[in-house]
Amino acid sequence: QVQLVESGGGLVQVGGSLRLSCAASGQTFSSYNMGWFRQAPGKEREFVAVISRNGAYTRYADSVKGGFTISRDDAKNTVYLQMNSLKPEDTAVYYCAAKSGSWWYKREDINEYEYWGQGTQVTVSS
Repeated sequence: QVQLVESGGGLVQVGGSLRLSCAASGQTFSSYNMGWFRQAPGKEREFVAVISRNGAYTRYADSVKGGFTISRDDAKNTVYLQMNSLKPEDTAVYYCAAKSGSWWYKREDINEYEYWGQGTQVTVSS
């Protein structure tokens, strides 16, 4: 079992920045690939970014490339999502998720992930 707790969400103006954190407890954090997803009101949950177990690989949704950066600190059992140049369309509840095993090709599929956090709200105001 892995427990995930997100933090760092809030209200920010267009063009601003936020850094989300996801703290993990339970089984060995370094064994898990870690992803960020988001869900806007009335929309399905969508992939944002993912980082491999050792941090060597990352992938981003096209909509956030160049603006968001995912990273991890295994000593702190934490994964981060640095979000810059925020836009109103980035408004959503952001979730972190964990999947054990090697880097894999279905990394953007929400059904692949074993554990989820409760989410943190990000609101970008214009």
